[in-house]
Amino acid sequence: MKIRSIALLIPFLLIGSLHAQDDLVKKASQYQSDSALAAYRFTTVVSAEATPVENQASSGTCWSYAANSFIESEMIKNGGPAIHLSKIYTARRSYEEKADTYVRMHGGISYGDGGEPHDVMNMFAKYGALPEEHYTGLNYGTTKNQFGEMQAVLKGMLEAVVKAPNRGKLTPVWKTAFSNVLDAYLGPVPETFTYNGKSYTPMTFAKDVVKIDPTDYLEFVSVTNAPYWRKTMMMVPDNWAFEYCWNLPLDDMMATIDNALQNGYTVAWGGDVSEPSFSWKNGIAYVPTTPADELTKEQRADLFSGPKPEMTITPELRQEAFDNYTTQDDHGMQITGIAKDQDGNEWYVVKNSWGEGNDYEGYLYMSKNYVAYKTTSFMVNKKGIPSNVLKKIKG
Repeated sequence: MKIRSIALLIPFLLIGSLHAQDDLVKKASQYQSDSALAAYRFTTVVSAEATPVENQASSGTCWSYAANSFIESEMIKNGGPAIHLSKIYTARRSYEEKADTYVRMHGGISYGDGGEPHDVMNMFAKYGALPEEHYTGLNYGTTKNQFGEMQAVLKGMLEAVVKAPNRGKLTPVWKTAFSNVLDAYLGPVPETFTYNGKSYTPMTFAKDVVKIDPTDYLEFVSVTNAPYWRKTMMMVPDNWAFEYCWNLPLDDMMATIDNALQNGYTVAWGGDVSEPSFSWKNGIAYVPTTPADELTKEQRADLFSGPKPEMTITPELRQEAFDNYTTQDDHGMQITGIAKDQDGNEWYVVKNSWGEGNDYEGYLYMSKNYVAYKTTSFMVNKKGIPSNVLKKIKG
């Protein structure tokens, strides 16, 4: 998922802004209400277990926080420990893989912090996992992630490499140089470590403690410019791995999310959070009946004064938003449950990675219409997929 620069509203994870995470948090609370907490009354309908909220801080690693939190919930559901995995270990391995692809493509893809849920599963399968305490990425005195300088240095290195200044021939050591920069900023990756009195490597920890099978997880999109019930390329800049995802009709997309939650599984969600009706401070996101670019000053001031009617979302409306750039892959989060407001409307309960400094201590409520409109992709355990959907994608 990617973070946007508030000034230009262009995809961050081309590294368009070194402070884009902070900008997005500000933008996501640009329109807010001091009375919203009292104006909404939510009752939980279903809820899956999740680990405590974390803070990605000044880094574009929402995808790693969201999908690793998703894995942490899978561990809990499987009877394993409720622990934090190292999101920065996953991100680091992804940066290395992405750098290789960037050079092989002669700089013809985007490079930055961003990624997708499948990157977490791919890195888990290839490189294993670490407990967070064994790889925090805080190697030079900071207490929170601060990736702006690091990513600027890494991008500059890659731009120099693809120019092949040694008479058009690459050296065999550029990858070592790249990894050495990551070591300097994030710390070297431990070859072995001790967890609960036992020695592990990242791969043995993944196998013996995390105990998930990456092939058990499927990723979905819902677009009208490709056939339904078939795999299609996820057409977003952060899909540097060129992964294909199953394309579902809108109703089946929503039914799959609901079915997973109702069966105790969480959802790794990616989507757009740039709408005026998404307020991080208030922890509310919905789709007003008036389009965002037509809201009056008075309507913006009244956005979060309680539940309101919402726009009807259609596949055509979703696709139009993709095509005109009003929906982009801004952010990744974890959907952990379903709740109802005082009017009986259903909302998704969502765990974010921006710390606990909002009305719901790091969580928010996204209306089902908002998710229907602004989802770019999502990942679920195959066991949480409705049988009729699973049958069609296997057929």
